[in-house]
Order: sequence, then structure tokens, then C-alpha cells
Amino acid sequence: MTNFIPIFPLAIAVFPGEKLNLHIFEPRYIQLILSCAKTKKPFGIPIVVNGKISDIGTLVEIVEISANYENGEMDIKTKGLTVFHVLEIIQEIPEKLYSGAIVSYPRNELRPRPEMIKKIIVDVALLHKLLAVKKEITAEGRGLLSYDFAHHIGMSIEEEFEFLQLLQEDQRLEFMRRHLKKVIPVLKDMEILKQKIQLNGHFRNLEGFKFS
Repeated sequence: MTNFIPIFPLAIAVFPGEKLNLHIFEPRYIQLILSCAKTKKPFGIPIVVNGKISDIGTLVEIVEISANYENGEMDIKTKGLTVFHVLEIIQEIPEKLYSGAIVSYPRNELRPRPEMIKKIIVDVALLHKLLAVKKEITAEGRGLLSYDFAHHIGMSIEEEFEFLQLLQEDQRLEFMRRHLKKVIPVLKDMEILKQKIQLNGHFRNLEGFKFS
């Protein structure tokens, strides 16, 4: 299936099911949001990586226009729907300020994997403990998916771009497992280093070397 959608390229990855709040201030995107809100149609957010629009993104729907300002700016709430592939960018649309794209929607496997998720939950909890942050991760009426954790494990935009291209839940969970396996030891070492630095200047009770 292919179709034409208006696009709002951003240097962020939006994942299916994710809620995203945006402040809209550019005239072209104010026009886009007003048009989509009026027609009750979604728009696409292709990922911008290294200053270029990638060929992958997420279709999002407008959940609510939360605030309208006198200068035309607005605050909106959106929700990610599904991943798309960009087939062609249409930079100029008659009588429109914004651009669009012809896209296709690849089959994306979203079946929960409870056993794999349990292991991810343990590692994410440890990561957040090391970072001293608190994040509530929930799923709406379904089992937890990899997408529910994606913005809570400290991936770079390049890693999120790679992650969004994975269309099997097993693949995404394995990607997350490897990422956590890489970053957690680094944070543990940082925590040890921080503790050593904090000890500097304290009176320390150390036993001296015993000569035989």
C-alpha cells in the first residue's frame, strides 16, 4: 500500500504508540497541522539524520491541539501510528507551504515477547538507578513492546534511526539488549569513579601493608 502524506521532518525518532507533544511555530507547519486537524488525517515525521531527511519515519495522528497563541503558534499532542518508508519526497505542493511524500507501509511485527521483555526491564531498571532517574513505562491495553522502552535507554539519534528500521520484535529487543550490555558497564565504571572522587579529602581508615 502506498499513499501521499504531508511531512514534518524532525531530528527525532517517533515510535508507534509513542505520545509526542510539540510546539508548532513555523508558518508551514502551522498550516500543516491546521489542515490535518480539519481533515482528521495523519502526517508523517521522517527522521532527519546528519542534516538529511532519511527514507524512514513514523505516521502520527493529532490527538489534541492543547493551546493556540495569538501569533498563530500552537501546542499539540500527537501519537505515533506506524512506520513508513519514503518512496519520493514532494518538496512543493500547490497552495501549500509544507512538503509531502509518497510512502509505503512495511509489515511490522508487533507481537509482545514477555520473556525477553522481562530481561530488558531488569536492565532498564539498573540503567535508571545508575543514572538516578525515574521513568514510568506503561503499555495501553497490551503487553509491553520494545517501542515502549526505546526513548528510555539513552540511544543516539543514529541508533534510534537504526532501531526504527527493524521490523521484527525479536530484532528490536536484541538490539536493545546489546545496547544496554554496552552502556551499563560504562555507567558502573563512572559510578565507581564518582565514589573515588567523593572520597578525596575525607579521613580514610586504611590498613597499611604488612611486611612478612
